[in-house]
Order: sequence, then C-alpha cells, then structure tokens
Amino acid sequence: MLYKLGVDLGGTKTEAILLDTNLKLIKRKRVPTPQNNYDAILNTIFTLSVDLLDGIEDYSIGICTPGAISKKTGLIKNSNTQCLIGKSLKEDLEKKFGKNISMENDANCFTIAESTIGSANGYDVVFGVIMGTGVGGGIVIDKKLHQGRTNIAGEWGHHTLHLNGNNCYCGKQGCVETYISGPSLEKRWKELTGKSQTMPEIVENTDDPNATKWKNEFLENFGIGLANVIDILDPDAIVLGGGLSNIDFLYTEGKNSVYHKVFSDLVDTPILKNKLGDSAGVFGAALL
Repeated sequence: MLYKLGVDLGGTKTEAILLDTNLKLIKRKRVPTPQNNYDAILNTIFTLSVDLLDGIEDYSIGICTPGAISKKTGLIKNSNTQCLIGKSLKEDLEKKFGKNISMENDANCFTIAESTIGSANGYDVVFGVIMGTGVGGGIVIDKKLHQGRTNIAGEWGHHTLHLNGNNCYCGKQGCVETYISGPSLEKRWKELTGKSQTMPEIVENTDDPNATKWKNEFLENFGIGLANVIDILDPDAIVLGGGLSNIDFLYTEGKNSVYHKVFSDLVDTPILKNKLGDSAGVFGAALL
C-alpha cells in the first residue's frame, strides 16, 4: 500500500498528515515552527514525518511551503518565512529522506485540496485565494495544478492595484497584498482610528465612525483585485482561504463588489468559503 505523507510548513506551526490509498486520514500531528532557523526547520519536518511514518517505507511525500521554487535556480523565493529565501529546501529535504519529494507553495496546495476534496470539488477551473498574512493564489484546471511558465501562475497578490501606491516588500508599489492582507488592513484601521486592533476586533467594531470608510475601501480593493482575475482567467469557481476567509461580508457585499467590476454582461462566478480550513495546505501537500 502506498501511503501519502503531507507536510505543511507554516509560519507558526508545522503540520503533517498520513493518508492511505483511499485518502483516508490515518495520523496527524502539529508542532511549532522554529523561527528564523533554517536547519531547525529541516530537522522539524524530518522528525515530524518519521514520527508519523513509524516504520512505513512505501510512501510519497509532499511539502507545502511558503514561497515558490525558482525554475531558474531551484531555490526558494518570495517567502514570508525569510530564512527560507535562497535555500535549496527541496534538495536538502530529499537528501534527508533519501527519496524524491513534491513541493508547492501554500496557495497551490490549498487550491489542490479544495478543488479535489473541498468546497470547489466538481468545478473544472478553480482559482484558490489565500488572504491572511499575505495574499496569494493558485490555479487548478481539471484537477491538475497550473504552475505557469515560470512557476508564478495565480500570484494575484502582486498585481498592481494602485499605481504609486503602498510600498510592498517585493520592491514594487501598490500591490494587492498591501491593501487586503490582514496586516495591511490592520495598519489602515490604525491610520483611520489610532487604534491597534486585530482583524476580528475590527470587523466587529461596527460602531466606530471610521468603520464604514474602512469597510468600503476593503470591498473596493477586494472587488477590483478579483474582478481582474476573472477578466483574465474566467474560472468556474473561486474559493477563499486564509484567516480573512472567515469574514462573512466577503461572500455577500464582497461578491457584489467583484461582480460590478467584471467586464461581462453575465457574472455568476461562485465565490466559495473553504471546507478544509487551515488544514487545506497539508491535505494539498499529501495530494501532490
């Protein structure tokens, strides 16, 4: 029996699962992710995996990681976990495991999982959205991941939303991520109100006189960003993930904001809430 081992390397937690050939969950475990220590991250992934495998030798392994593998260098790029940038993560893990592994970024793994066993199952072309600490995306067509020529397909978080807008860590200005990620929305709230609050607190704080302005800006930017995606890709469904996917108004007022900006006289693209929650990445990794 070929088992499927999946590992999700997150910013704060690392999770591993073991599935059987019928995709039935056999084991799962989470541990804290070491901070700013590449070697410790490698050892955490390996130790956690060995613990779940417990002597199993016939298995495949997939890793969900922040950032992408450069097709030019084979090294990690565009990662929020900055100690991974410029590292040969895939090659180093293959040496530890003594076998080939599959590796994709968190948005791609999320989209694979949700289009296969999640809320977007049954749709042919799926655009998966991550909205949390950062903003990312993935594309699955007929159950297969579409990576693109240079492995950046789906990266709508770095489309330019506003020319000469907010500075982004990528070196550009006005990226989608600098307007509708969790930290950027919290920063905007503080600019408007002077208060440092978390996203759940902000969403509930409807009595503040600045709440309407903050929300309208969020909806406008969300609408423009996803309408651009629909104009280019025209997916059969969009599924939202990440912490911000728990905001209910994105599926009502947010959807309407998107629809009003799409270049078509017919817009009915389903915008779905994820089914697998923060475990989508680890299931997607196993399914690689």
